[in-house]
Amino acid sequence: MNLSSLWIGTLAGVFGGLVGLGGGVIAVPLMVSFLKLSQHRATATSLVAVVFTGITGAITYATQGTVDWVASLLIIPTAMIAARAGALFANKLSEWRLKRIFGWYLIAVALILILKPYIPHVAEPLEGAVRILPLAVAGAFAGFASGLLGVGGGTVIVPILVLLAGLEQHVAQGTSLLAMIPSALVGSYTHYRHGNLAQEVVPGLVVGIIAGAFAGGLVANQLPELWLRVVFAVVLVWTAARYVGARPKPAGRLEAQADNGNAKI
Repeated sequence: MNLSSLWIGTLAGVFGGLVGLGGGVIAVPLMVSFLKLSQHRATATSLVAVVFTGITGAITYATQGTVDWVASLLIIPTAMIAARAGALFANKLSEWRLKRIFGWYLIAVALILILKPYIPHVAEPLEGAVRILPLAVAGAFAGFASGLLGVGGGTVIVPILVLLAGLEQHVAQGTSLLAMIPSALVGSYTHYRHGNLAQEVVPGLVVGIIAGAFAGGLVANQLPELWLRVVFAVVLVWTAARYVGARPKPAGRLEAQADNGNAKI
């Protein structure tokens, strides 16, 4: 087992467990910085971990009765389709463009964390066929973000479930965790077909994220939620600052790399 991927997974899991997020927003930048994976390979590898995070989290929420099974089934089809589209789109993007998009996503996550307590619930939860549209839309947005960026998509789907479908916050989180499993599977397989999965990193990352998320969840109950969200938001913005300014490599370096590649051939 790769020890570097183990501590990265553990750190991502702890942070995710503390604030109720998947570990992708932390794992992807750490894999790029310390394991020297490309953004595309980090995205693909993170999605495999998201599958196991979703399974673990969904089981935990289900035992507490805070999963809306019908809502999950309505979310999953569009999420799976959109996850494949997101993964295919990611593989068409250059490294610097994908990094820039990831950076702006981190800023959006930071804002959602800060505004989380102020997200209102609808007076009357949607029932029957009327709730199909918002759930399908939520699945599409979350699935695309998942396949594109290697994240669970919970930061996209939970506010939609709370605002539009009228789900209570904990039910929305449990439902999101369950719904992300098939979409993460589709996204990771699509990236795998493009040769982007760093298979040697997966075991340590998965074990670390699961253990870290469990530990983070336990510690979170002992710490003030406001400060947790603020600290995590600051970390995300600091990380995003290095991504939103990503630029293409100078032409000279690209030409040199091309020449080296031709020489090897």
